[in-house]
Amino acid sequence: MTSPARAGSRDEESAGSVRLTLACGDYDRTRALRDGTVKPRGVELTCVTLPPIEIFRRMLRHQEFEASELGFVPFMVALERGEPKLVGIPVFPSRCFRHSAIYVNDRARIDHPRDLAGKRVGVLSYVNTAAVWVRGILGDDYGVRPEEIRWLQSATVNQAFQPPGGISLESIPEDRTLDNMLAAGDLDALISPAMPAPFLAGAPGVRRLFADFAGAEKDYFRRTGVFPIMHLVVIRRALHRSHPWLGASLYEAFAAAKTVAMRSLYDTVALKSSLPWMIAEIEEARALFGRADYWPYGLDDPMNRKTLEVLTRYAYEQGLTSRRFATEELFVA
Repeated sequence: MTSPARAGSRDEESAGSVRLTLACGDYDRTRALRDGTVKPRGVELTCVTLPPIEIFRRMLRHQEFEASELGFVPFMVALERGEPKLVGIPVFPSRCFRHSAIYVNDRARIDHPRDLAGKRVGVLSYVNTAAVWVRGILGDDYGVRPEEIRWLQSATVNQAFQPPGGISLESIPEDRTLDNMLAAGDLDALISPAMPAPFLAGAPGVRRLFADFAGAEKDYFRRTGVFPIMHLVVIRRALHRSHPWLGASLYEAFAAAKTVAMRSLYDTVALKSSLPWMIAEIEEARALFGRADYWPYGLDDPMNRKTLEVLTRYAYEQGLTSRRFATEELFVA
């Protein structure tokens, strides 16, 4: 999508307005789409704000929305099976460094990532994108292979995924949660995008593996140039087939909404977020990334391409896909 502003514009003008419901999380970078400040060309847009996990379930099972945010690895897994009638556009509403997502129980005596070998580690789902990133980083940076860990996933997982040979994976009992198992010491560690309830409550003995997670994540970016991508945006395949300009129109609108958000954040007249040193954080991020737009969309951006190449490698190496996807396969042309 090199020139989304131009792609298919004549078809769009003759086709009239397309009604489209978009399901997405509540982010500053999508707010201008929700409040109508930015309007996609040729689209009568209705935005639905829901928790990402609910969006993923409803979109993967039933394609309930014309377009939505979707977890990147579940999308790849389903794409390989031919299950979802969806196509991707290179918009990434969720990105997050994940060193902060590893929590441990003190009784397990885990002080270094290498100490996770031989331990019981919980994940919401083995296919969860955050868990894939963490497993990949543990392998690349610390030499801990997935085969060395006993994996336990939530009892609510309803997926047909079969782990590859050598992987120990089981569901926890239906009357337990990952959070209470971590607090009780029945899990040695937990990989969780959301902060576990015992950690939030200040429960004794539950802590992050990386105490200075921000320092670890900044060091990771300096070494790798990778800013992990969690989610992409997808459209129903049939709708895109009928309106081939639609992906470009949505891409352009998401990019414009992000620009509105980034400009608003970097405004010192009145801070847009309840963070006293937000401006200093923004300037530090710009310096670290070497650019003003440190949250880029599109496939022409070298950081995006490198990040996607790492994620598709992780999905393949961890047995989630039977082959390594080429980046272009995952998005509309």
